[in-house]
Amino acid sequence: MKRPFLALTLLALALPAVASTYPDKMVRILVPSIAGSAPDIIARQVAERLTSAWKQQVIVENKPGGNGIVAMSALKQAPADGYTLVLFHAAAAVTTPVMYKEAKFDIQRDTEVAATLAYTPMMFVAGPATPYKSLGDVIKDAKARPDDVVIGSPTRGSVPHLTAEMMGQLQRTKFRQVSFSGTTQAIQAVVKGDIPVYVDGIAPLVPLVRGGRLKALAVTSDVNLPGMEGFPLAKDIAPGLVAKGWFTIFAPKGTPVPVLDRVNAAVNQSLTQQPFVDRLKDLGTYPMPMSRPEGARFIETEKLRWEKVISDAGVKPE
Repeated sequence: MKRPFLALTLLALALPAVASTYPDKMVRILVPSIAGSAPDIIARQVAERLTSAWKQQVIVENKPGGNGIVAMSALKQAPADGYTLVLFHAAAAVTTPVMYKEAKFDIQRDTEVAATLAYTPMMFVAGPATPYKSLGDVIKDAKARPDDVVIGSPTRGSVPHLTAEMMGQLQRTKFRQVSFSGTTQAIQAVVKGDIPVYVDGIAPLVPLVRGGRLKALAVTSDVNLPGMEGFPLAKDIAPGLVAKGWFTIFAPKGTPVPVLDRVNAAVNQSLTQQPFVDRLKDLGTYPMPMSRPEGARFIETEKLRWEKVISDAGVKPE
């Protein structure tokens, strides 16, 4: 009976030492998208600041494919020691496992939350030639013509796609969803008038709204955000319609708590640096620092929320 107790005692004594020496070699941050994408840019900003803080190299490895499946597979194969992390956006973390049969992972079962980074609200826009002047006009039209009013989104299973689904559920009506193969194609369609309404993160849309090429209908933040003054809040038109995309760093399940805490502290400190905050703003995102327990609760809430939207929409995995 003494040996298990001795082993546990030695482990407890070793954990603080692990934290004090971590990291003592290169750290990898996996990203489930291509170079130049928003997750990649944010990950590289984080890597630069962690490298400076830790005096150890932190690199970014792009693992695109399968809406996060490839990156998660690489993370699950890595040792749970904090030297391989992954930066996931919301869709890759919590909707991919529900939307795609190939995804054999569960974000809570297979990972630890290391640090939350940033979030971005969604924006509903209309083409300049459409009669819609507000999100209320779109909802009113959909109630008069269920399944006939078209709303576009960048990709199937994305947060924008599910935000439109959630709006229909909250307003007890249905929209005809059209998902594209990415933001560029989708924005071209709404600007040209091929679709009347589109929803996406704010970053690619705000410049087009300010340039007069699109009409802003509503933003899905819960408060008026800096730089977004003057845009209506969706929740004031459709109560409960609050949605955000987000970026969070995860580690393999079983990574020592002191190591996770060290990552969390370093990332949160980087979010106080104005150049980083300014770069996030350029990407249409806002800092979202949290403690690890707060982050874990946030991910659980988001996972349950989007799983319910998907289930209620009757969306089947591909």
